[in-house]
Amino acid sequence: MATVKFDNATRVYPGATTPSVDKLNIDISDGEFLVLVGPSGCGKSTSLRMLAGLEEVNGGKIWIGDRDVTNLSPKDRDVAMVFQNYALYPHMSVADNMGFALKIAGINKSEIDQRVKEAAKILDLTTYLDRKPKALSGGQRQRVAMGRAIVRSPQVFLMDEPLSNLDAKLRVQTRTQIASLQRRLGVTTVYVTHDQVEAMTMGDRIALLKDGLLQQCATPREMYDRPANLFVAGFIGSPAMNLIAVPVTGEGEVKFGNHRLPIERSALVGVGNQVMVGVRPEDVEVTTNDDGMALTVELVEELGADAYVHGVPADSAISMYGDEEGLAKPFVARVDGRKVPRKGETIYVYPNQNHLHVFNAESGARLG
Repeated sequence: MATVKFDNATRVYPGATTPSVDKLNIDISDGEFLVLVGPSGCGKSTSLRMLAGLEEVNGGKIWIGDRDVTNLSPKDRDVAMVFQNYALYPHMSVADNMGFALKIAGINKSEIDQRVKEAAKILDLTTYLDRKPKALSGGQRQRVAMGRAIVRSPQVFLMDEPLSNLDAKLRVQTRTQIASLQRRLGVTTVYVTHDQVEAMTMGDRIALLKDGLLQQCATPREMYDRPANLFVAGFIGSPAMNLIAVPVTGEGEVKFGNHRLPIERSALVGVGNQVMVGVRPEDVEVTTNDDGMALTVELVEELGADAYVHGVPADSAISMYGDEEGLAKPFVARVDGRKVPRKGETIYVYPNQNHLHVFNAESGARLG
């Protein structure tokens, strides 16, 4: 077991004008489960490969424990990597696949057998040790790939989107198994995914990247309750946080339609006459008495006890924060599943004052 440190770690691919990973700084504790998450092309897999020694580090350093491993070869870093495509040898049995790295390392056969059986027991693979990979399901193959990492007893586990090839139901089941296994083994783990739900449910902490830059590194709860900027606010949470541009009054309030919400005056210094307000669907107050922002209902997702109402501001001058492609998102509110509005109906919404998020409209940084 060991700590891991990215110290201004930078990767610039040949011919590129901007870094794929730009001065990444993360300290990972011994035994911690850290998830690197972000949209495609944000640099998360590159960061993991830099740690594994599969990508060159063009600036800064990477530490495992008290060793500077920046220029060490992958085999000298004492890490084990699990890939999304399993990378199993089709002609070998499960047992031989799991023990292959130990065999190459010159470990004696009796110790290999012992380690393979111990790992197989942990992963519930004991009855499959004599089978070939083609006789296994996708979830079983992924467990074999994990078993191959476990038997090596590395200081650090590295996992690059290991669940992306599984169907939705199996993905949920397997991510629970991985998180439980990591806590039982206590091995420092760095896990890459593009799925923010996966990140929220598995990680002790989450590091969210965008365009090679670290946006925030925090616990799932902290990232959900206090996102550092607009990008984090819009990325973390399902359904996503509603983000909408609203005017600031001279009295230190923001106007949400005809509903006014007081804001800490110190947070509004120098922000101009407009801010971005964020409110999660579960923190939206819904009325029909003209109090708040008028919303035209476009879609209702009924989920039993709850329902999600999707709508667009009735005032075309009101702008919603767009996604990565610049497309405006609908406004989403969670309501009682037994009291849902009809499509085309106008409702009025405003944020719960105790769960209001305010961001600088220009820089995107959190205010207060």
